[in-house]
Amino acid sequence: MIQLKDIKGIGPKTIESLNKLNINNINDLLEHYPFRYEILKQTTLYEEKVIVSGIIESQVTLNFFRNINKLTFKFNTNDRLINVVIFNRSFLKNNLTIGKKITVIGKYDERLNTLTASDIKLFDLSKNTIIEPIYHLVKGINSKQLNKIINLSLNNYDIVDYVPKYISDKYNFINKNQALEYIHNPIDLNLLNKALERCKYEELFLFMLKINALKRKNNTLNVGYKKDIDTKKINEFINNLPFKLTTDQLNTVNDIFNDLKSNKRMNRLIEGDVGSGKTVVAVISMYALYLCNYQSALMVPTEVLAKQHYLNIKELFKDYNVNIELLVGSMKKSDKLKAYERIKSGESNIIIGTHAIIQEDIEYNNLGLVITDEQHRFGVNQRNNLRNKGNLPDVLYMSATPIPRTYALTIYGDMDISIINSMPNGRKKIITEIVDTKNIKNVLYKIKQQLDDNHQIYIISPLIEDSLDDEEDIVKLEKKFKLAFKNYNIGVLHGKMNSKEKDKIMDDYLNKKIDILISTTVVEVGVDVKNATMIVIFDAYKFGLATLHQLRGRVGRNSYQSYCILVTNKDTKRLNIMKDVDDGFTLAREDLKLRGHGDLFGIKQSGDMSFKLADITKDYDILLKAKDDSNEVLDNINNYEILKNILKENINMD
Repeated sequence: MIQLKDIKGIGPKTIESLNKLNINNINDLLEHYPFRYEILKQTTLYEEKVIVSGIIESQVTLNFFRNINKLTFKFNTNDRLINVVIFNRSFLKNNLTIGKKITVIGKYDERLNTLTASDIKLFDLSKNTIIEPIYHLVKGINSKQLNKIINLSLNNYDIVDYVPKYISDKYNFINKNQALEYIHNPIDLNLLNKALERCKYEELFLFMLKINALKRKNNTLNVGYKKDIDTKKINEFINNLPFKLTTDQLNTVNDIFNDLKSNKRMNRLIEGDVGSGKTVVAVISMYALYLCNYQSALMVPTEVLAKQHYLNIKELFKDYNVNIELLVGSMKKSDKLKAYERIKSGESNIIIGTHAIIQEDIEYNNLGLVITDEQHRFGVNQRNNLRNKGNLPDVLYMSATPIPRTYALTIYGDMDISIINSMPNGRKKIITEIVDTKNIKNVLYKIKQQLDDNHQIYIISPLIEDSLDDEEDIVKLEKKFKLAFKNYNIGVLHGKMNSKEKDKIMDDYLNKKIDILISTTVVEVGVDVKNATMIVIFDAYKFGLATLHQLRGRVGRNSYQSYCILVTNKDTKRLNIMKDVDDGFTLAREDLKLRGHGDLFGIKQSGDMSFKLADITKDYDILLKAKDDSNEVLDNINNYEILKNILKENINMD
């Protein structure tokens, strides 16, 4: 893999900026796709979004007040003379000279005869249509520089095409180099569509190749051991729980027990909305295995979550003779070795941890059940390793990502699926509000009210640092909140921290030592802080509805009234759905309806399922083709050395 330092023309400072965008090698660079496209085509002055070319007819005036600067000038649109105003673009002043032809984008007020510009392009659009790629950026690199570096790489380095030639021929795909060229330098809508379809196909093809290979491997290992379920003791345990199970939870428990009682190895996915009570279903399943003298392992994506599950599950088993083991990467070596001994001897009945519980040097005594929480967050290889531990253990996957059943059956076709839709009793609906960025003072008052009631607050930003002027980031928000709430403890949490730092922050937040936690989406799969009653999400338009719903689920885990505030001045039509809908599965369907299958120029949101370009709902038709084609390729995998190596690396498949 070619690293950034090996690409000619990229210096250390640029590499530093690219790293902040998670671009570390040539593949990351070429796959840093535009998150949307701006279509520049002349309009009249009376459109909602005006795009008009013309000539500058006066000197540009620059005014400053507080932290804002304003440029004004007279502008001839060929049929009238209007005023143009644009804010915080003082750097454009020297380029805006009398007689220069430019294009202005913004909103026209006929009463004031003024066009308030959101952007100015230093060229005459005339009768042309220009498609402009819009990238996520950080300070230190602009769109022009990024595009230049991408083109440099496209022109000078060989790019691996993973789609077999006969498949490309079958669908009349353009080649990969051309596709990347059109995506980053679009000249025609039709060609851009073809390029996007080709690159989406490759992404979904590789995904389905791995999934189908794993299915084939699993199908050869599908014989399991029948378990004797002690229904009487399990019912006593359920009746002694400090809460009543919902119908969906009971039905899912029943599905699991039917699997365990059969001689077929369980391979079940539990889909449950945020806070719907999947964990207690897992606990009941682990208790059933304990009564049959089997061990159970629960793997979660973060140490913080592992520790919370450990404490909560320990509390549920306090009156039972069940030994629970916590195993996480940050433990001392001596403590790990002692834990390994207890697991090997069978003294530990339930093992809870991160990927540390699948290390090769862990030997289980009699592992009968493997549970993976938030399964899409683990690589195929990690899930496979855990499944291979023990003596043909039954496998249960849990996910709060709302994938409609049809799609789930395609992606996880070898799994049975149970859905928990209903919420536990006593929970109040979270009130969701959308607030314009300019009304941020109202939000601060609401935060103060919650703090006065001794509650805690989450503040979410999509970026850690170095955002553009009109975007928020963790660093900016920390400064602002420390000014606004001087008498309160403010903590910061983000993905670049090591696990010790993250754990310390989350422990402090759990123990009420932090009043306001400013974080990225690292809290999306997070701990259960019952005292947190408000989450404020800045630049909410950058997130998909599924991610916003996951974030909203961080609050409302108590009987208090909780609030989710989405701060944004963009994309409010889509976000309005959040106000009315609090069910993740309905939200997924609504998002699909609103964005549609052909919404080429919709924003590519951060935080959804981990494809860079494809979307399993919008691109379901492509997914189905990729599914069939990948099976065909697997039948002849020895003919495709590159693909064979990918499978070896990912799922130990020879």
